[in-house]
Amino acid sequence: MKGKTMDQIKIGDSASFTKTITESDVYTYAGITGDLNPAHINEVEAEKGIFKTRVAHGMLTAGLVSAVLGMQLPGPGTIYLGQELKFTKPVYFGDTITAKVEATEIVKEKILKLKTTCTNQKGEVVLEGVASVMPPRA
Repeated sequence: MKGKTMDQIKIGDSASFTKTITESDVYTYAGITGDLNPAHINEVEAEKGIFKTRVAHGMLTAGLVSAVLGMQLPGPGTIYLGQELKFTKPVYFGDTITAKVEATEIVKEKILKLKTTCTNQKGEVVLEGVASVMPPRA
């Protein structure tokens, strides 16, 4: 399986991935990364915070963008070079998040820039940014 090469990608091409964030997802991510912030794993402490309940890690949400880049557009063989991110709303347990990428710019015929957006089931933007990748070579 191989992703799209630069000559197969057009500005405006897009792809997306949708996933419902579960308590298990958050706990697994916390265990893998060591980010045991009570805002994510301790309901009693999280209730004292600004969101009044536990929320998913921002980078867990950003990982859904990585899934789109690595599996769909450009796809397998893509080298992820960088990501600018802005977290705009919290992601709660049970939220269904859609990560979307859209090709916006080709830099020096080697690097593809893509607009990255994650929205929840209400259509609210929870993450936005720009990714830089090297698509697979022909």
